[in-house]
Amino acid sequence: MPAKSTDSLIGHGGTLEGKLNCDTNLRIEGNFSGEIHCQGTVTVGEQGTVRSSIRAQDIIIAGKVYGDVIADQRLMMTDTGQLHGNILAGSLSIMEGSVLNGSVAMAEEPATEKAGGLQKKEQADKAGKRGSKQAETA
Repeated sequence: MPAKSTDSLIGHGGTLEGKLNCDTNLRIEGNFSGEIHCQGTVTVGEQGTVRSSIRAQDIIIAGKVYGDVIADQRLMMTDTGQLHGNILAGSLSIMEGSVLNGSVAMAEEPATEKAGGLQKKEQADKAGKRGSKQAETA
C-alpha cells in the first residue's frame, strides 16, 4: 500500500466520540466511541480502546475493540489484541495470545473490487443487449 501523506492520531489519554471519516491512515492510542470509515489502515495501539464499528482497507488490532469490523483487504490481531465483535475480511492473521469473541467471515475478494466488478459486468451486459438490437434493425 502506498504511503499516505498525512496520518491521523488519537493519542494516549485522548478521548473522541462521533463519526470519523478519513482518507489517510489512523492510529488510536486513546479512546474512541462511534463509527470509523477509513480509506487507509486503522491501527488500534496497545493502549487504545475502541467502542465502534470500523471499516478500513487494513485493520491492525493491538488494543481493545468492541464492535464489528470490516477490513476490505487485511485484518491483523497482535498477541495483545482483543476483539469483541464480528469480522469480515479479505485476509486474516490472528497471533497467539490475542482474544476474539465473535464470528468470522472471509470475503472471496475485496469488497470494493467486488462491487466495482459487478457494476462493470452489468454495464457490459446492457451494452451487449443494445448492440444486438442495433444489429437486428440494420
